Amino acid sequence: MAQAQLSATWQPTRLVSDSSGYDYDLVIVGGGIVGLTLAGALKDSGLSILLIEARLDSPAVMKGQAYAVHMLSAQIFRGIGVWKSILPHIATYRRVKLSDAGFSQVVEFNTQDIGTDDLGYVAEHQALLYPLREFVRECPQVKVACPAEVVGVKYLNDAVEVEIKSGEEVQTIRSKLIVGADGSRSQIRGSAGIKTRGWKYWQSCIVAFVRPEKSHLDTAYEKFQPSGPFAILPLPENRCRIVWTAPHAEAKALCELDDSQFLAELSQRFGDQMGKLELLGERFIFPVQLMQSDRYVSPRLALIGDAAHNCHPVGGQGLNLGIRDVAALAEVIQTAHAAGKDIGDIKVLKQYERWRQRENLVVLGFTDLLDRLFSNSFLPIVIVRRCGLWVMAHLPFLKVFMLKLMIGLLGRKPSLAKKVS
Repeated sequence: MAQAQLSATWQPTRLVSDSSGYDYDLVIVGGGIVGLTLAGALKDSGLSILLIEARLDSPAVMKGQAYAVHMLSAQIFRGIGVWKSILPHIATYRRVKLSDAGFSQVVEFNTQDIGTDDLGYVAEHQALLYPLREFVRECPQVKVACPAEVVGVKYLNDAVEVEIKSGEEVQTIRSKLIVGADGSRSQIRGSAGIKTRGWKYWQSCIVAFVRPEKSHLDTAYEKFQPSGPFAILPLPENRCRIVWTAPHAEAKALCELDDSQFLAELSQRFGDQMGKLELLGERFIFPVQLMQSDRYVSPRLALIGDAAHNCHPVGGQGLNLGIRDVAALAEVIQTAHAAGKDIGDIKVLKQYERWRQRENLVVLGFTDLLDRLFSNSFLPIVIVRRCGLWVMAHLPFLKVFMLKLMIGLLGRKPSLAKKVS
């Protein structure tokens, strides 16, 4: 896919201020997938938007990051109108196989369980980022400042003043609302004094691309080991993305192996269902944490995506939670704007917080429980979890419930996801 760039020049046009003196209705800080998705979701809202991004090149592209894209996220992208540009560059999976090391019972989820053509998708970072950049570029009410950074934020009763630096130029703009989509180390969250709760896990994740000898058959795998979950995600061109969780020291040692030694260790976890493996490109390692912000909103501020929460990568929930945040916030903002309300009013923003904070907490708790339950060799826990897998495999209603939880089909459905069947 040809790389699309955000504009390298920073020329945000000052809007003719209305009687309230606003330059923009909304400022989004962070031009990654989540921030771009929010800008695209508000394309028909009538709101004027400034999107601020510090970097032209995404580190996640350079590291070859990839994500599971769940059914609800796909529906949201369809509702926005960008899905047709994304779909040709990503892989579809139609089966998920869940297993526990050394236990013969495998739980298989498939499309017949919920009556759909697909269960989900797997996308490399650029397969989402670049179409979203092109989509937002065509949105006339969205202005992009890149490379640019926020150097100051001042919250007033009727506005938020954002000080933006690009090169040697500093400009202050007034907006009704600022949205932090600037990642887990969010400057916007920190400067607003919003605290977080959570912990760092004892594990790190190794990610890599491989090409198996045989077809992956559009199947995703989640294989639990005592050291941590091991996921295999199918990609186009019969490639697979490996997400291998292990204790920090073990993960570091694995990454320091040469390619042949690493492939030997990898093949033991991967299994022989796809034949011989070929390692593609570099391996990367990153630590894992769980984090939930005490608040998602304050007057004239909202947090979305990793700026609001982080979870364990088991089940591929992280990006999908951020996409659901976007759909919820966009719906709340558009409804308030259409009714003539102030989109930065805390009463409006609390609607978004009540919607998403509770639902995210459920998923964060679910992923934490999965990791602790399966990354464990304590015999009573092993017996309980294997009984649970056997029961799930033999009780269709339980299996369907778990599948819907994993792919986002439980909970409140945003209007964006309802726009296209």
